[in-house]
Amino acid sequence: MSSELGKRGLIASLRGNFLAGLAVIAPGVLTIWIVWNVITWIDGLVLNFVPRRFHPQVFIGWEVPGVGVIVFVVFTLVMGYFTKGLIGRTLVGWGERIVETMPVIRSIYNAVKQIAETVIARKTPSFERACLVQYPRKGIWAVAFIATQTRGEIGDNLADAGELVSIFLPTTPNPTSGFLLFVPRADIIELEMPIEDAAKLVISAGLVYPETRKSRAALSQTSPQG
Repeated sequence: MSSELGKRGLIASLRGNFLAGLAVIAPGVLTIWIVWNVITWIDGLVLNFVPRRFHPQVFIGWEVPGVGVIVFVVFTLVMGYFTKGLIGRTLVGWGERIVETMPVIRSIYNAVKQIAETVIARKTPSFERACLVQYPRKGIWAVAFIATQTRGEIGDNLADAGELVSIFLPTTPNPTSGFLLFVPRADIIELEMPIEDAAKLVISAGLVYPETRKSRAALSQTSPQG
């Protein structure tokens, strides 16, 4: 009996040590894996536009990771510098006028351009605050992000509904997909938690809950005074 209990204790100890080690290793390994895949993806995309005779493996005999990233960064810097001048702006305007004559390409280009200008050019965060909204029916609450006050043609057509806000309702665990909803401000509950904490809550499928202001205050009261 004692030997059996000892084996169970050893297995439990090994399992605990393995899980503890996995909790330490997994974040670093996943981070390296994601960064490596992003670099590999950019390299494969950019180097397709570079003539084969200029590839690193032609000169040194093996591939050098990150060359495509460097080429992309340098090219982006040059394009940014070039488009600030009169000639660059003129060429960009000429190219956009050509794109405007292509029905399908025009829609894709304008959508991507608007998103890029909104995300890159804005100095404030993309979303104002996190909130709770009843979805897909009353009584069921979901975490969403307030984008802005609804305006334009949509706001004009829904003026009788009162003040509306445009919110993004992300899916779990992939928050890059979701739904755009136009909801009366009175029907949402704004949260105090930062956008980053709300995103962690969505990505973790409810496993990671950020501390509230009340819990932090209670913790500070119970902590020993130095």
